[in-house]
Amino acid sequence: MWIRKKDVEQLSEFVKGYISGEKLDIRANREGAFNILKNDIYSLVDKKNEQIKAIESERDILSDYMADISHQLKTPITSMMIMADLLEDAEPEKQAEFIHNIQFSLNKMEWLVEALLKMAKLDAHAIDFIKKDIHTSELLEAVKPLVAILLDINNQTTELKNDCTIHCDKRWTVEALTNIIKNAIEYSPKDSVIVVDSGENPMYSWISVKDSGMGMDRTKYAALFKRFENSTSENGFGIGMPLALSIMKGQGGDIDVDFGGNGEGAIFILKFFK
Repeated sequence: MWIRKKDVEQLSEFVKGYISGEKLDIRANREGAFNILKNDIYSLVDKKNEQIKAIESERDILSDYMADISHQLKTPITSMMIMADLLEDAEPEKQAEFIHNIQFSLNKMEWLVEALLKMAKLDAHAIDFIKKDIHTSELLEAVKPLVAILLDINNQTTELKNDCTIHCDKRWTVEALTNIIKNAIEYSPKDSVIVVDSGENPMYSWISVKDSGMGMDRTKYAALFKRFENSTSENGFGIGMPLALSIMKGQGGDIDVDFGGNGEGAIFILKFFK
């Protein structure tokens, strides 16, 4: 087979351009072994470029998580260092207070790191969701012990209106539902009821959580599922809702919001698409 020198030079320039980061296209729609070779080289280069982009994306995600962890841990660590320095010379009552505060900060830090690691795994698609049919009542029963203290402090209760079969990963859905209910507790007044409902239609099964607040400001929606931007609690991090959304997205689902208002609380709807 005879190959023109010009074609070889063009192929060589393409390879050099690829090495230097240029975007070139040498694909040919003609027959012949050499044209097949050019198409194969282009496919190889295109595949390598996609792999490089994926690696860069993962690197950026890791960098963001490291920055988030560093930022969020800085304040409690500084606080604990100050209390530790004062602990030895403090009065017994003050020592007990410092020790309690240090333990509280350590628990917060542990929860934050665990939550961020979960989000990192979800973003990296490193979790295999094991979906089974389970009743909403079973999911809610698994959530209750995790929110019992918050409900007790606020003298609040949960109420399930309708039970339904949901096809989902129980462990991760309980995690998402827990964070949604915690959010509802935070935005509901004392002595109120958090209403949980469920059902299905031809497109998806759903679980809804309605708080007893005054509804949600639409202008705050953009920040609702952004990490570290939406908590109104002094002890919160603003990461529960983003984690819940990541879990639902990982299962091929989504979270919808009815903003409420006019005396009606906001409703968060977990959608499990069929």
